[in-house]
Amino acid sequence: MVVCGDDGLAHRLAAELRDVYEERVTLVVPAARDVRPGSGPGQGRTRSGAGSVLLGWLPGARIRTPAADRAAAGETPVPELRVLEAYLPDEETLAAAGVAGAAALALVYEEDETNVRAALVARRLNPRLRLVIRLYNRKLGQHLEDLLDQAALVAEPGIDLRGLDSATTVLSDADTAAPALAASAIAGTSKVIQADGLLLRAVERTPPGPGQVADPGLCTLALLSATAVDPAGADGSELGGDRGPQLLPDARSVAAATGRGIVALEAVSHAAAAPAGRRLNQVSLPVGSLFSRRLRWSMAGITAAVGALAVASSLVTGDTPLHAGYLTLLDVFAINDPALDQPREQQLLQILAGFVGLLLLPVLVAAALEALGAFRTATALRRPPRGLSGHVVLLGLGKVGARVLARLRELGIPVVCVESDPRARGIALARRLHVPVVVGDVTDEGVLEAARIHRAHALLAVTSSDTTNLEAALYARSVKPDVRVVMRLYDNEFATAVHRTLREAHPAALTRSRSVSHLAAPAFAGAMMGRQVLGAIPVERRVLVFAVLEVAGHPQLQGRTIAESFRPGAWRVIALDTAAPENRRLGLTTEPDYDVARRPDLVWDLRPGYVLRPEDRVVMAATRRGLAELLGRGQARTAGARDTGAGQSG
Repeated sequence: MVVCGDDGLAHRLAAELRDVYEERVTLVVPAARDVRPGSGPGQGRTRSGAGSVLLGWLPGARIRTPAADRAAAGETPVPELRVLEAYLPDEETLAAAGVAGAAALALVYEEDETNVRAALVARRLNPRLRLVIRLYNRKLGQHLEDLLDQAALVAEPGIDLRGLDSATTVLSDADTAAPALAASAIAGTSKVIQADGLLLRAVERTPPGPGQVADPGLCTLALLSATAVDPAGADGSELGGDRGPQLLPDARSVAAATGRGIVALEAVSHAAAAPAGRRLNQVSLPVGSLFSRRLRWSMAGITAAVGALAVASSLVTGDTPLHAGYLTLLDVFAINDPALDQPREQQLLQILAGFVGLLLLPVLVAAALEALGAFRTATALRRPPRGLSGHVVLLGLGKVGARVLARLRELGIPVVCVESDPRARGIALARRLHVPVVVGDVTDEGVLEAARIHRAHALLAVTSSDTTNLEAALYARSVKPDVRVVMRLYDNEFATAVHRTLREAHPAALTRSRSVSHLAAPAFAGAMMGRQVLGAIPVERRVLVFAVLEVAGHPQLQGRTIAESFRPGAWRVIALDTAAPENRRLGLTTEPDYDVARRPDLVWDLRPGYVLRPEDRVVMAATRRGLAELLGRGQARTAGARDTGAGQSG
């Protein structure tokens, strides 16, 4: 396996592949320039230089158990992590990393262009290579998979990419982490994984009373930490032992965990089809956004007055309603002849029409000014309303912040954004969604006050700086001690220390920490293993992965009942694809144009006694190590096919 990247996701992913899946990994990281006198721009540090220094302080990239200790304990030694430093992933670098003989390559640079260029080169070097690409641009990602598959066919005509389990998967760490971050900021909000037509929904539930167990829904996916109210607890970290979070517990553990919160699976179904677009003849004017409510009521009153005058004129003169309305409008705009020789009733109606015309003039001027102001402010940032309360303060509008903002608005949650860079990626999105934005450094006094933090429901700090997120959280707690705080923190040990400190200082407030790379790494690693990983949901700072597996080739599943295939703390079957193999789509995360109506729904109400057949396909909920064990044993079917391709290796 080869991983190329320039930020924390690359190191998390390399550690995931090595420590969880026990794969041999080559990590390609940018070379740091030596700043000593006489060093040229092309002289980068060696293995003991910048790469090793960076790996040294990244906890996820350390070898958790020394090889000698693992060997003494009879365990399989962890493969060594090879680090290669290079400025760019060009052809020479990829060749040196062993891409020509690798089974999979992950390109997780921050720049989309760098990943696309490297993917084209890698596909030419090894047409059978499994590619996992990190892209923020969704439209580009939709077309890149077809392009790279065509490139493989050009490089090696006649290759069967599906038979070799070789494919191109485009993922986004921001899209993977955004639902979890948004859900953490909202109490009781469901955790949703949506992959084309498949919808998985889970939710955190608290027990209804002391000594009782929360409603498990379809099944209990996890037990939350028992130390949630303990200032010294490790809630929000990977630690905690028996009192920490437990993934995929059995029925006995759930029954014994009275008084603890759970993560329950609520639904496994097909998502509803996207609503059809508005037709051209159904266009409506945005009256509500152009004119204020008071002005709209004024216009309605004047229109009613004109209508009443037209009806009265028709009754008095005996004219048709259309002609009477026409004459009334002429009187309103003072362009009709005076009714000197007409009856007094008609003269009185003309005077009233002129009076209505005087009232109409300032209303028309106000309407013109409001419409002009609405168009002029459409390109400007809104300020938070004075009476706003119960909203979420979103700190940071970068790649992750923009995705989180879109997610919150989809849920109908009021948001106020804080961003120091007026050219940030999410500023345009906030302007388009009419979301208030405070431009300024959160460390400056008065910035969070301008975002109405004293009336906010939660603070969601998702900048790329741990210290900035922490400083914002501390300042928000000083203004409003009970505000819900969700921070984006990379270092797990740092997150644990922060959580304990904030719990001790504010025991009644809720604090959560999330790591984007921690949430995204399992999905990227699963895609590199050549399986359909639908997504992942966070359980405090642990991760539960959802994947699609063919039963054939998995002795842990084949020939076993649903109840027998459940391994507590490792995996469990949550859904069964009942479609016949010849009518089944290749993957639940591919073929977005597939008509869901052609095939039966997934069966989520599984019978414990149902025996899994080789032709069945199941949706699994698994821990990272459980999924690694399933994939390791289940790849015997494709290992021979992969070994036939240009001397491939892990």
